[in-house]
Amino acid sequence: MYKGKKVFISGGNGVIGNELVQKLHEAGAILLIGDLKDRPTHWPSDIQYRKGDLNYITAAELQTFAPEYFFHLAATFERSKETYGFWEENYQHNVNLSHHLMTEIKDLPSIKKVIFASSYLIYDPILYNFQEPAAAPYSLKETDPILPRNLTGSAKLNHEIELRFLEDFRGEQFQTICVRIYRSYGKNSRDIISRWVRALLNQESLTVFKKEGIFDYIYAGDVAEGLMRLGPTAFKGIINLGSGKARKVAEMIDVLKQHFPALTYQEENSDILYEASQADMTLFQKVTGWLPARKLEDTIPEIISYEQDALTKQLATSSTGNVLVTSIARKVPMLEAIKSAVKKFDPDILLYGADVSSEIIGKHFVDRFWQMPRITDLSVEELLHYCQQENITLIIPSRDGELVFWAAHKDSLAANGISVMLSSLSAVQVCLDKLQFYQTLNAKNLPLIPTVEAIEDLEDTERYVVKERYGAGALNMGLNLSKQDASTHAQKLQHPIFQPFIAGQEYSLDMYVTQQGKVKGIIARTRDLVINGESQITQTVSFPALEKLGQELATAISLSGHVVVQVLVSPDGQFHVIECNSRFGGASTLSVQCGLDSFYWALLEAQGEDLDVYPFARTSEKKQIRFAQDLVV
Repeated sequence: MYKGKKVFISGGNGVIGNELVQKLHEAGAILLIGDLKDRPTHWPSDIQYRKGDLNYITAAELQTFAPEYFFHLAATFERSKETYGFWEENYQHNVNLSHHLMTEIKDLPSIKKVIFASSYLIYDPILYNFQEPAAAPYSLKETDPILPRNLTGSAKLNHEIELRFLEDFRGEQFQTICVRIYRSYGKNSRDIISRWVRALLNQESLTVFKKEGIFDYIYAGDVAEGLMRLGPTAFKGIINLGSGKARKVAEMIDVLKQHFPALTYQEENSDILYEASQADMTLFQKVTGWLPARKLEDTIPEIISYEQDALTKQLATSSTGNVLVTSIARKVPMLEAIKSAVKKFDPDILLYGADVSSEIIGKHFVDRFWQMPRITDLSVEELLHYCQQENITLIIPSRDGELVFWAAHKDSLAANGISVMLSSLSAVQVCLDKLQFYQTLNAKNLPLIPTVEAIEDLEDTERYVVKERYGAGALNMGLNLSKQDASTHAQKLQHPIFQPFIAGQEYSLDMYVTQQGKVKGIIARTRDLVINGESQITQTVSFPALEKLGQELATAISLSGHVVVQVLVSPDGQFHVIECNSRFGGASTLSVQCGLDSFYWALLEAQGEDLDVYPFARTSEKKQIRFAQDLVV
């Protein structure tokens, strides 16, 4: 049924998600998995993975994949009594996340079925919570009264209602199934069974509350099987998924004691009520013809084996570090774009900003500010000490005058686990030296504007451009000058170079090039209003021939990271490459908005992720107008 079908799974690297991914992959499904955690190393390479907070996934990303099935598993929860701090976490990763994902998915032409992992916590707890131990569990039916017993249950119910709302309007396009899952447990979980197994392996005594409590424990593998079986059915609406056969906590302890004969535990008092619930699986069996079969006796040995192996291997957690942006000055739009990428990748990452001056606007838009020494006074040892002390694993330089420093030390920083979003030293030097840039690329038959040091070397030219050979091209540039005026203007510059003036439309090409030299994405945009060398009004365009030129240029000088190429297109349609900036540009934020996810990709590469499994999801064309804005604090 799933062979060749495109399936998107949120929270696919969780306990249930891992089981579902394995089953769907074996069934031949084409998978896109989203999760905050790192991609499992054992997963096949054909599984697409999107690491990061799915609150920031875009419709363009999902439209590029075009899922037919959406299994929504991603959620956060606290197993026992919810804490005060859970208030915001529940909203962000339950309420807001579910709403955002369906906002981005609801109008996709491809979507056919949405299967939501809901919870039995929606049912009115008066049905199954008691002051005294119950003799038997209450079998909860889909038609039973509801009254969510905590924030998690409330969030699940809210999304069930949202899905019902959408189906009223989009019912012909896709069906929704809300699966009320009971006490799932499995490998590498936070559930009570896994926690107790880990404690027993560490020879710890268990703390037990209400051992007479009766719960419907269902193995994650069975949950995944049940979700899969619902997919091809015509059913829509609410349905239970549990084992249908509840067990007492005391029974679980007895099963564990078979494997840990020295098990000891202490009973502690608690004000929580005795639970006695299980799923009425009548409807599920009717719809699918299947019921879960695995019991605690079958699955606990597997969990013990898994946890023993994990203990031996000392399974590593994510080594995500913080991000440092240098020379931040007043580059607020760039900082905001980086901050968005950081939140999307890992909300716990801190954004550091650095500058030689403390009197700058940018420091109000970062989490931490470092008044760093001037590059000429900064030793590699001092830099490494700061980065290691602050757990910085990615550096993003933003000023031409510092690029040589960072490129020169890029390899030594990488050897210490710190990535720099920048090209190699040789590529940076070629881009900073406009004469060398012309000579290098002209020799490779790319369409460069002729560039010379002596004005006499330009033939058949009536109007001239004069600019500095090194650094920012717009600095003190003379444009559309006569030969005499060009010569006079050159005397004001330190290292003047001359070019013929060519009329035409100016374009910028924003590109991200991977550490392996592959152009990940490229977007062309017009430069409609340019002030001090930066586009104040710019708009994206589809220009395949120009994009192809950008790819050829990136390969010719082995660029990497985010780069910006300036190209002039003359009235006869000819291309004339002006220059290349081997850093993020002032107006490059427009390309980020259009899917060129440079900062997110840089974060992924810094963690060793393969960008081939992350598609470039280009949006429709956009226009950007830059203007001053106030921040009130």
